[in-house]
Amino acid sequence: MSTATASNSPSKWVVLPHYAFSAVSFLGLCLLLLLSTDAFGGHYFHPKLLTLTHVAVLGWATMVIFGALYQLLPVVLEGRLYSEKLALCTFAFLGTGTILLAYSFWFFKVGLPMHLAACCLFLSFLLFNLNLIQTARKAPKWTIEADFIVTSAVWLLLTGFIGLLMSVNLSRPFLPQDHVHYLQLHAHIGMAGWFLLLIIGVGAKLIPMFLLAHVEGTKQLTWSYNLINAGLGLFIIDHLFLHTPLLPLYALLVSGGVGAFLLFLWEAKKTRQRADLDLGMQQTFVALGLLVLPLVLALVVGSDVALPMPLLSSLYLVYGLTVFLGFITALILGQTFKTLPFIVWMHAYEDLVGRYKTPLPKDLYNHSLLRWQNISYLLGFAVLVTGVLLRERQFILAGAIALTLAAVLFTANVFHLLLHKVHELKPFPYGNAHP
Repeated sequence: MSTATASNSPSKWVVLPHYAFSAVSFLGLCLLLLLSTDAFGGHYFHPKLLTLTHVAVLGWATMVIFGALYQLLPVVLEGRLYSEKLALCTFAFLGTGTILLAYSFWFFKVGLPMHLAACCLFLSFLLFNLNLIQTARKAPKWTIEADFIVTSAVWLLLTGFIGLLMSVNLSRPFLPQDHVHYLQLHAHIGMAGWFLLLIIGVGAKLIPMFLLAHVEGTKQLTWSYNLINAGLGLFIIDHLFLHTPLLPLYALLVSGGVGAFLLFLWEAKKTRQRADLDLGMQQTFVALGLLVLPLVLALVVGSDVALPMPLLSSLYLVYGLTVFLGFITALILGQTFKTLPFIVWMHAYEDLVGRYKTPLPKDLYNHSLLRWQNISYLLGFAVLVTGVLLRERQFILAGAIALTLAAVLFTANVFHLLLHKVHELKPFPYGNAHP
């Protein structure tokens, strides 16, 4: 991240509000989870479950990804962000749309509030694409990481467009097939097209950087990009027009793409110069391990294996949980404390380096809170998934309580960082100071 200098970075007021909104959303998500233990006993198309899913996807995950990308694009694309004003407008539309959509689903208001929410969200994705593509156009060197990031943004826009159509369809049906049919399309494009491609594109740049590793060539990443996009594209065509039993094949293609990415990371791990892993990187590798769960479940629920309906319904719920509260949440919990401390440090101390004794980025947050956050999260996630599989409401409640504790610790640590003040610093002796 050393290349992300203040000369290329956007204002902190563009980046930091995304982290604040995301942290509050994660806390709100876990509190809503406490009130939704009764919703895990039936179909996934339940108002409370739809609320939880969209708060997790939009307010928690997409919001922090937007903020982090505004800071990381100067590193990946080696240029300034095209427009900070567009970024602020995107934040406003995304935040407003998330709140309106959560309200609409929780109380199942399928009229004007949901339509406004869907319009706000689609506008936010459209503006984000415009900002990203215009920034990428000026990049002096195009990389495979840029392919992942730009393509993921296009998939996000398509996800939002389908969501907009579905929001209208709920109150004024016009789509030729039932709503759940398009919900599956909407969900898989968002998961594989937006989140998976984006995480691989950013992770391919950041994880080797944090490990002080260097991988020769990007062949594995090229395979990953092609396999995931092929699997997703074939799934969309089949789901809309062909309706064949080949869904497991498309899941295998996506899994192969993930495998190629993990092989790239394995090569990076072998060449790393940093032997020890801090808490943030430990959690990141836990997240990569958790990625195996939804890939296996995608093969199961996409196959024609005859399973009892209650078990199949539970597996669908666990599939969603392993994606949003598993892989994605674990990754954010880990990477937030690799990216946010540096962002806060850079805006506070970069101009003082060499003249004053400044703290390091890792000194700006509470490591004890982070350790207990990780423990609470893993315990809560494991108990919650067990409760959903067994349909035991007490287990679900216990898991939700542990996850809420993790969210409280995470939010406290994030705001501790966001509210950091520069205290009086000791200057270096004159002979050691830079001119």
